[in-house]
Amino acid sequence: MPDDRHMFHSAEDPARHTIFEDAQALITASLFVALGIAMYRHAGLLTGGTAGVAFLLHYATGWRFGPLFFVLNLPFAWFAVRTLGWRFAIKSFAAVALLSAFTEVLPLLLGFDKLQPLYAAVMGGFLIGVGLLMLFRHQASLGGVNVVVLWLQQRFGWRAGALQMGFDCLIVLAAFAIVEPVLVILSVVGAVALNLVVAVNHKPGRYLGV
Repeated sequence: MPDDRHMFHSAEDPARHTIFEDAQALITASLFVALGIAMYRHAGLLTGGTAGVAFLLHYATGWRFGPLFFVLNLPFAWFAVRTLGWRFAIKSFAAVALLSAFTEVLPLLLGFDKLQPLYAAVMGGFLIGVGLLMLFRHQASLGGVNVVVLWLQQRFGWRAGALQMGFDCLIVLAAFAIVEPVLVILSVVGAVALNLVVAVNHKPGRYLGV
């Protein structure tokens, strides 16, 4: 098992984030992502990763998004522990739990009288991308594909944002059987917007916070 004390460290051995810094990042990032998901859900759009699979099941069955997202991420907890260490896995599990809760609570606090689908796709993608970026920089993720692409970046130096974009587009394209084609195309636009934020701002060795 990898030693998670040194994961993401550079030769300069930067100081760790404090518990308070990690906690505020997990909460803030989860709120950003929850807002993006609320926009997507209102517009009938999808996103990638396990959230995208949860959306597909939500649209197909009517089951609630939050519990679906939480359950779908459970199998990836073991992979996170084995590849990125306990600290990463615990913080990621906390982020998944927070997002699952926030997506259930937010509709009680927020509504949209008007939300143009293209704007929802792009702005929702930006919000989710910023949330993911914040989590990545605090050694956390939203589980699922996030864990896999972060491990591939750490192991082989492959760009997490580019990998995530490929996975997300495949998941979104799989929705043609459930969602109207125009909404699938807009969802692909959203996936590109989301992953551009990550690809441009999360490069190996650029950020030294741990």
